[in-house]
Amino acid sequence: MQVTTTYYPSINDVRKAAHVLKEVTSLTPLIKNSNYSTKYKANILLKREDLQQVRSYKIRGAYNKISSLSDTEKEKGIVCASAGNHSQGVAFACRKLHIKGIIFMPAPTPKQKIEQVQMFGGENIEIILKGDTFDDAYKAAKEVCDAQGKVFIHPFDDEKVIEGQATIGLEILEQTKQPIDYVIVPVGGGGLASGLSSVFKMLSPDTKIIGVEPAGAPSMKTAIEQNKVVALNKIDKFVDGAAVKRVGEKTFQICKENLHKILTIPEGKVCQTILELYNKDAIVVEPAGALTAAALDFLQDEINGKTVICVVSGSNNDITRTPEIKERALLYAQLKHYFIVRFPQRAGALKEFVAEILGPDDDITHFQYTKKANRETDVAVVGVELKNTKDFEPLLTRMKTHNFFGEYLNNKPDLFQFLV
Repeated sequence: MQVTTTYYPSINDVRKAAHVLKEVTSLTPLIKNSNYSTKYKANILLKREDLQQVRSYKIRGAYNKISSLSDTEKEKGIVCASAGNHSQGVAFACRKLHIKGIIFMPAPTPKQKIEQVQMFGGENIEIILKGDTFDDAYKAAKEVCDAQGKVFIHPFDDEKVIEGQATIGLEILEQTKQPIDYVIVPVGGGGLASGLSSVFKMLSPDTKIIGVEPAGAPSMKTAIEQNKVVALNKIDKFVDGAAVKRVGEKTFQICKENLHKILTIPEGKVCQTILELYNKDAIVVEPAGALTAAALDFLQDEINGKTVICVVSGSNNDITRTPEIKERALLYAQLKHYFIVRFPQRAGALKEFVAEILGPDDDITHFQYTKKANRETDVAVVGVELKNTKDFEPLLTRMKTHNFFGEYLNNKPDLFQFLV
């Protein structure tokens, strides 16, 4: 009977990775965040991996892996699949080490990330957009590797990649002498979580490592609950840097042993945090980069009085996504509501709705009207933004009392996604 042993990176391997990365990565700052520290009555520090030169921690694992290849492997060239940040690290490494690379990315990857990948890789890389998710791009990339004999640079389930990401743990421990109670780390495929948690298990075993996933892609949480790696049938791709259907075999084994707990954060809460970090601290983060700060709300009783480090994983956000981010944040805060409104076919009905149904602080932000002949009422899809959540029930009551109410759409996701 074959016994499978779990791989754990050694401190010696991580220190070797840190030496390799010394010339290409920045020592990112570990900064106390006054706003969060005050809000949660704790000592909250942010590890600013969003300030890396490729604007995410992914350069660590990618460069450490590619630099470890033999001359023959480098000559053949490499292939990778990524939703964005890993591909930027790979592109940077290809250009720096003069290696040819083919980079597969899902077709919905934000344009800003695609352009950044091309900028970092220059003539050393070729970008191919394939499929809707990371897993689709991964499958296509593996097929090319098998056909052309190239080396595949996995974004997370690789020992050298894990060791590269683990260098963040070494840096954190060198940057602060005070005891660290918690480190909150984002989880996509699990490379960062498994590497960092291994370092802390060896050098700071009392520190609790908390993994955080988007609620729409809970692949590591599902794997731990079922005690095996499973492929999710469907994921929400919004938190694109952390939305994978299937975590790695190596990373699963390590995270299962090392993580104190794993949390799933609603995408709307992630959006709130993106806006909050920008408005209060002038910090620009991508959705995956906001995961750890978003988790603080779900840990506030546990972290009171503690020292907590949040790894801010990346800042490759596309400004064109801002309207969607604001929309999701408002929906999560229950300040944005969509209705099917039935307007009587008579003069003054719309004026009555605005003057008597809407509250003084309510604002119409969406109005799609359909008029049909031979009907007593016409139908409109109406989006209303509130100033306070307590204004919702009175608004609903007025709509029903005056016979304007048709349907509430927020709690009907299948209908909601087509109409709004």
